[in-house]
Amino acid sequence: MSEWNLKIIEEFRANEGRVGGMFEGAALLLLTTTGARSGRPHTTPLTYMADAAGGDRLLVFASNAGAPTHPAWYHNVLADPRVAVEVGTRSYQATALPLHDEERDRAYTRQSELVPAYAEYQRQTTRVIPVVALYDAAHRADRAAAVGDHLTKVHADLRRELASIREEAASFFNGRSAERPGLGAQLHAHCLTVCDALGEHHTGEDSVFPRLQGMFPGLSPVLEKLRREHLAIARAKDDLRALLDGAEATDPVRFQAELDRLITELEEHFAYEEEQLVPLLNSIALPHPAAG
Repeated sequence: MSEWNLKIIEEFRANEGRVGGMFEGAALLLLTTTGARSGRPHTTPLTYMADAAGGDRLLVFASNAGAPTHPAWYHNVLADPRVAVEVGTRSYQATALPLHDEERDRAYTRQSELVPAYAEYQRQTTRVIPVVALYDAAHRADRAAAVGDHLTKVHADLRRELASIREEAASFFNGRSAERPGLGAQLHAHCLTVCDALGEHHTGEDSVFPRLQGMFPGLSPVLEKLRREHLAIARAKDDLRALLDGAEATDPVRFQAELDRLITELEEHFAYEEEQLVPLLNSIALPHPAAG
């Protein structure tokens, strides 16, 4: 970090978001990104424009003072859109997403009208200066149908169904007599239905992951981990289905062990996926993943 940026950051934090000098009176925020190469946090002071048309989002501009290359912070958000924002006395987690086409042009034109230096920055370079929207990750009330919220609901439904199967299995095996061999038709059918729904859900996610990876290359390690977990869960699901159709379905210890294995792997998978992807998915336009 340059000495100049460091002084601005220190002054910003010491004076509730206000600084003097060339930024006196300017709308200024601090954006903390994750280094695309280093993986370390980097904080950058940036002027911003509040975007009334975009709800609670703020817009920042990768002008780099008209230099021929994009600033480092912009490359960072392309790699990993999860950022932290400090504005005034408030700090929050956000998702950073570039604007495109007409939306980008309208925003940059408006900023150039408010701050004429930005028009000069664009004249100085042949690159199209990016505009990046910062979405507050905690404020999603206006996106009730967001993909991330849909994903969370699907997970909740699958958790509930698996918990119900666990209760049904315990009740069935505890009350089973010699005259009632096997797993029981209702419990058997419930298990198969949930296994099918889980398979459809993960197939739908696998179809969306390539697009998400193309948009945000920095998420590649997360998505690769989720893909590996899908395969492991599929194996656990197949083992449970094979058990359902075999003679060993009468063994309560074996059946409940396989069911517990599937539930444990799924819970760890769901928790990681929700932590890593839900805020991002709630801020972008993607089709809902298939869910059974």
